[in-house]
Amino acid sequence: MKLEMTGQMRMEQRMKLAPHMIQSMEILQLPILALAERIEQELNSNPVLELEESAEPDDGELSQEPSPDDVPAEKDLVVDTDNNKVDDFERLENLGEEFKEFIDQSGPYRSRGDADERDRKLEAIKNTAAPPQSLHDYLDDQWRLIDAEEPVKKAGQAIIDYIDDRGYLSVRLEQLYSKDRDDFGPDHLKEALRLVQQLDPPGVGARDLRECLLIQIAQSGQEMGCEYRLVADHMDELLENRLPDIARKMGSSIEQIKLAIERLSKLDTSPGLQVGRNESIPITPDVIVESPNGSDEFSVRLAESDLRGLRLNSYYTRMAKDSQASESTRKFLQNNIRSAHWIIEAIEQRKNTLLKVAQAIVRNQRDFFEKGPLHLRPLPMSKVADEVGVHLATVSRAVSGKYMQCAWGVLPLRKFFSGGTEDENGQAHSWEAIRVKLQQIIDEEDKSRPLNDDQIKEKLLEAGIPNLARRTVAKYRKLLNIPTARFRKRY
Repeated sequence: MKLEMTGQMRMEQRMKLAPHMIQSMEILQLPILALAERIEQELNSNPVLELEESAEPDDGELSQEPSPDDVPAEKDLVVDTDNNKVDDFERLENLGEEFKEFIDQSGPYRSRGDADERDRKLEAIKNTAAPPQSLHDYLDDQWRLIDAEEPVKKAGQAIIDYIDDRGYLSVRLEQLYSKDRDDFGPDHLKEALRLVQQLDPPGVGARDLRECLLIQIAQSGQEMGCEYRLVADHMDELLENRLPDIARKMGSSIEQIKLAIERLSKLDTSPGLQVGRNESIPITPDVIVESPNGSDEFSVRLAESDLRGLRLNSYYTRMAKDSQASESTRKFLQNNIRSAHWIIEAIEQRKNTLLKVAQAIVRNQRDFFEKGPLHLRPLPMSKVADEVGVHLATVSRAVSGKYMQCAWGVLPLRKFFSGGTEDENGQAHSWEAIRVKLQQIIDEEDKSRPLNDDQIKEKLLEAGIPNLARRTVAKYRKLLNIPTARFRKRY
């Protein structure tokens, strides 16, 4: 067998993404807050980029060009021995400060602010709230003040290390004991758990929901005997909503059981969430749809009023063309100018694409904007892509993580793209509209006789929605976090 190396030539087509195309796709799928952060990063890394002026002054606010006589530095300097020339001497003394200010303002880029101007980064750091104390640190601070034996203290520290964010002990107590270590024993663990469960917030350190509620009942300082019996002896039946069985076994009326359940509902099933980080991510709309003056027409605009435009710094663009500058300097500036052009074009392309997609959504979902969520129609993403004249993946990136503000609230753009079904008359119903109608049927039902899935299906059929399978109704009910009829029943 002979092995040899030979050279071959062949022609083939390969699709390669240029760096600016990858950057354009990344910019397109950024929400408005992430876009503002990306612009800030580009400004910090690229010296050629700068922000455009926020606003132009009005014509009435334009100051007239001062005359030479109005500007102290432009007046003729005449120094005389007369005492009346005091103003001239003051102008002569201030010339140094005026020239220093002129030099400061003639730097290579971005005029410097006054000496009294606050540092934005320093001010932002000072105004940033300190991170909240975690649940572990909060319990640890309390545990240091507990007066107990050293083995119990060490056992309690081990227990606190295994308490999750909801405040529950995430492992069995026996797992914390090891025969290889003699720091503490099983009895020390039990005593430490009893002390940990007395810490704040009430209910922390519990091993299950039953124990969590019992701890809070014991620490409430109120007479809650009925509630204690209800949780301690009938927790499983309570979770299955078997109130008549509970009332019969406890020898109480259903009204008393309902009153006890109402008092139990005020207890916290996740006490650990009272402490620690609880960040709420703000939702900022990227698109705003309005109906000016209550008319039938809808205007679509991008919510980018807080985003200032980008431009190239004129000083550095001239330096990049200056033959007197060194070759390395010109090459560095030319690369940054090229990157600046890419980011500016990508942002502009994002604006145009997002605006066209939003306008197409409003055209196709006009009934929704006029009448409400029940009139949402099926809208495949491919249809919008054909109308806008872009690829399907471009529309998917354009609506990813973005929201639209309209008269019906702030809604994700993906909400308007969904499949559906048609009734006998050929009218289309989107799955989202069917879910809204299902929720409306549940809200209007008689809670003493809640509807099962077959009855909900009949109600949907009466509302004009075509015959759905029972498993489809059950699936949408679960997506809406609606329990079955037995758990919705009120006695």
